[in-house]
Amino acid sequence: MIHRRLVIVLALATVALSACSAHSHLERGFAHVEHGRYEKAIDAFDKAIRLQPDLADAYNNRGSAYIGLGRYEQAIADYDEAIRLQPDLAWAYINRGNAYGFLGQNERAIVDYDEGIRLQPDFADAYNNRGTSHAALGRHEKAVSDYDEAIRLQPDFAVAYFNRGLAYAGLGRYAEAVSDYNEAIRLQPDYANAYHKRGAAYADLGRYAEAITDLETALELAQAAGNDDLAATIEETLEAVSPP
Repeated sequence: MIHRRLVIVLALATVALSACSAHSHLERGFAHVEHGRYEKAIDAFDKAIRLQPDLADAYNNRGSAYIGLGRYEQAIADYDEAIRLQPDLAWAYINRGNAYGFLGQNERAIVDYDEGIRLQPDFADAYNNRGTSHAALGRHEKAVSDYDEAIRLQPDFAVAYFNRGLAYAGLGRYAEAVSDYNEAIRLQPDYANAYHKRGAAYADLGRYAEAITDLETALELAQAAGNDDLAATIEETLEAVSPP
């Protein structure tokens, strides 16, 4: 699975009492999103919006909470409103691109990522996320270029290394994929899917012993994290590459 990242922001406090109160709800909502408490986050952002209906960041952040719940259409409606209120809000374009991407509308996602990058050209997540849409459309060379830029801007971006590894694998460049998975694992040693995909790349290179070792490690990490879906996928890969 290619990884996208959401952007949530805190609005600047203002002098008006209602704005300060709205900002306190925005902070609480931010904390809830960070901890995956999306319903509570939505409640906090609702309160911020009632107090300050023109607070674009509240709509942007509520959209991110909706994405966390898989409610992509509602997320898009919130990002639309955030952009209407603040047309230069780069994060809202990037997040709306994420919502379109999750809906499989990758061409529309790329349009939004382009605008987000125009407004905020040094934001690594925007390049990473645009790369995911290019990769989903089979444009692996363009995806690699975007991941290159994400890594240049943020050299410790484990997800971008992982995603570039997937793009290299999509191009049949398995040795380069392994190199990127190595870096993703160095940066994030419990990255189960990086072990999984490195194992698959080793198998494609005919290095089956290394493949099985990686896949067994990936399975242990996924199970320890309670990620049953990933564990099931890893088991399928392990079965496919293991000798009869």
